[in-house]
Amino acid sequence: MPHKIPESVLVVIHTPALEVLLIERADRPGFWQSVTGSLDAPDEALIDTATRELFEETGIIADGAGIVLRDWGLSNIYEIYPVWRHRYAPGVTHNTEHVFSVCVPRDAAVTLSPREHLNYAWLPYLDAADSCFSSSNAEAILQLPNHFKAE
Repeated sequence: MPHKIPESVLVVIHTPALEVLLIERADRPGFWQSVTGSLDAPDEALIDTATRELFEETGIIADGAGIVLRDWGLSNIYEIYPVWRHRYAPGVTHNTEHVFSVCVPRDAAVTLSPREHLNYAWLPYLDAADSCFSSSNAEAILQLPNHFKAE
């Protein structure tokens, strides 16, 4: 299996009322997060990665009309958790994560990939931030009201 590319997207899915969709990792029950995923190829466009991961992990389709992915122009560099470093090339310890959001109706159908996630929950954004295991995910959720006003 090829090594993962240490560049990824984080997609914060929310409603107009700032309820945030969190999904529980299948490989780490109790670890809640937004949609995340690495580039499939070094030249894959970030918006394409975000669109693909959004669909693969939730079944939500960013159609460019009613459901539009927003690139925040924000990147985080963080240390990869040791438990997941074996997925990357030897010596790779950090990942660059690019933040996106998407506003969806509260009744949007969510279809999880059972290979990746066990459960999902809609939470008010402050509760969602408190529930994330990833500090960069929590920080993005806390910034959501500022980015949603601009939409």
